[in-house]
Amino acid sequence: MTWIATLPMYNVTPALAAVWREWLGDVLRTVEPACRIVEPDGELHALWRRADLLISQTCGYPLMHGLREQVQLIATPQFDAPGCDGALYSSVLVTRADAPFDSLADCRGARAAYNQDDSNSGMNVFRHAVAPLALSGVFFSAIVRTGSHLGSLRAVVDNEADVATIDCVTFAFVCDELPELAEKVRQIGVTAASPGLPLIASGTVPSATIEALCESLNQALAAQPDRAKRLRLKGFSALPFVDYERITQLENEARALGYPRLA
Repeated sequence: MTWIATLPMYNVTPALAAVWREWLGDVLRTVEPACRIVEPDGELHALWRRADLLISQTCGYPLMHGLREQVQLIATPQFDAPGCDGALYSSVLVTRADAPFDSLADCRGARAAYNQDDSNSGMNVFRHAVAPLALSGVFFSAIVRTGSHLGSLRAVVDNEADVATIDCVTFAFVCDELPELAEKVRQIGVTAASPGLPLIASGTVPSATIEALCESLNQALAAQPDRAKRLRLKGFSALPFVDYERITQLENEARALGYPRLA
């Protein structure tokens, strides 16, 4: 079998995507059997469930909603970004730089943007943050689904929405790679933290190969410090599935407050 590999989550620009691909190539160079890097596409749920998937990165929300039964955890990256603490991360609440909001509470009746229904950083922690403020399950005047964190940022900048939550790692990369976009928004808060986006493998990958991948991750990280700095990578943690139950806990806390969905 020829395995496949792809890193779909933090490619905020083509230039940064190329650096991620180079790093992934180095990770795979010492791992057997053969593996080819494929370009991520819109069918990520199908890709994450492929039997020939050697390594990819997923969001913790789909991981805890059906994906965990079909994959293995390899490692969780530790990023050097504001809002990260080891393998934990949070999302930043942003509004337009000239908007009249200084906190999430100020955004009552405003318009919210989020990336995807199954995003922990763009939807789940946003819902958790809003839940204590909502009245009868409603807080915003309108909800806009944008399809991506970049889309949410642009919706805020273009006055199509007033507030969004952005994965803090994504936002750090936007500050690095797209400073003109970052300068047009202002941070007004931070969400609760949860485990970061894990690297996963198909359940069919042998345990010895998983161990080899873990070793290769660290070798590729140490081989080029400047590249690691560009990717904001500090290291990796071996988190068990039970740690990701924090994501379900945040969801359940919002539901318990009568706020099952962004509204």
